Amino acid sequence: MILFIIFSTVLLITLTYKLRSNFKLTASNKETIPISVNFHFTRNCNYECGFCFHTAKNSAMPTLESSKVVLQKLSNAGMKKLNFAGGEPFLYPKYLQHLLRYSKQVLHLESVSIVSNGSKITKKFLDENKDYIDILAISCDSFDESTNIKIGRGKGNHVEKLKELSRWCKEYNIKFKLNTVVNKFNYFQDMNKHIEMIQPFRWKCFQVLIIDNENGGENTLRDARDFVISDQEYDDFVKRHRRQKCMVVEGNKVMRNSYLILDENLCFLNCQGNDKRPTECLTNVDVSKALIQAGWDQNSFSKRSGVYDWSKSSKPSCGGDNSKLLDW
Repeated sequence: MILFIIFSTVLLITLTYKLRSNFKLTASNKETIPISVNFHFTRNCNYECGFCFHTAKNSAMPTLESSKVVLQKLSNAGMKKLNFAGGEPFLYPKYLQHLLRYSKQVLHLESVSIVSNGSKITKKFLDENKDYIDILAISCDSFDESTNIKIGRGKGNHVEKLKELSRWCKEYNIKFKLNTVVNKFNYFQDMNKHIEMIQPFRWKCFQVLIIDNENGGENTLRDARDFVISDQEYDDFVKRHRRQKCMVVEGNKVMRNSYLILDENLCFLNCQGNDKRPTECLTNVDVSKALIQAGWDQNSFSKRSGVYDWSKSSKPSCGGDNSKLLDW
C-alpha cells in the first residue's frame, strides 16, 4: 500500500511537471500578430512641439506602391487596425487619401485612424473620405492657448480648430479622439469642463517621454528634458480628471514598447533601448522576422487596452478594456 502511494505521488509530480513544461513551450511559441500598426510615413511637421518624440530627422517618404506592398503583407499577417501618424500626415493629403482608400477598399481593415495636430484638415477632405476613416485623433495639450504656444503647438488658434474638427467628425460619423501629452507646462491644469464639452470617445493621456535619439537633447532636434514631470505629478493630473470615463491613462511604463511603429523607410522601430532602432525593411523580409527584431511587447499592448471599439460601426466604450477580443 505504501509503495502504491509513493508510486502514485511520483507519477502525479511527473505529469504535473510535463504539463507545466508543455504550457511554457506553447506559450513561448505563440505567433506574434501585428494586430495594430502605427504608420509614421513622414517625419515632416508644421508644428514645433518641444517634447516631440518622433522628430523631423529627415524628409524621406515611401512611395505609394512600396507602402501598399508592405501594408498588404501586414494585413496578410493579421493587421486589423492601421493608424496614420507623423510628423503631420495632412501635409500630404493626396498621399494620405490614397492609402486610406486602399486600406478600406482593398485590405478591408476593421479600423483606419489618423493622428494629426488638426491644423491642415479641411472639411472637404473629411467629406470626401468619411467612409474610409474610423477615428480622427487630434493632439491637444492644453485649452489655454498661451500654454499651447509655450509647448510649440500652434500660434494661438489650436483650440478653436479642435472644436471645429469635433463638430465635423460628429457630422460625418467619424469617431473623435483626443491625445494629450502631460508635461511640465500643463500637468497642474484642470481640463474637465473642456473634455465634457467636446466629448471625445477616447481621451488618451500620455506622460511626456524621453527617447534618446529623438528628444534627449544630446545632438537631437528636440530637447524634451525641460518638459519632464515626475510620476507623482502625472498621477496628480490623472486623479484630477478621474471622472472622465473616456480617459485612457498611459504613463511611461505602459507606453514604452507597446506600440508597433512602422517608419518612413518601411522599417519597424525597436524602442527597447530607450531609443528607436530600425529593423530590416519590410519590403525585404517577412513580417515575422521584422517583428522579432522590433521588440514589440504584445502583452503591454494588451494591458493598455490596445484593442477597443475601434470601428465607427461599433458603440463607444469610452476607454473600456476589450483586450479579450485578442486571439493569440
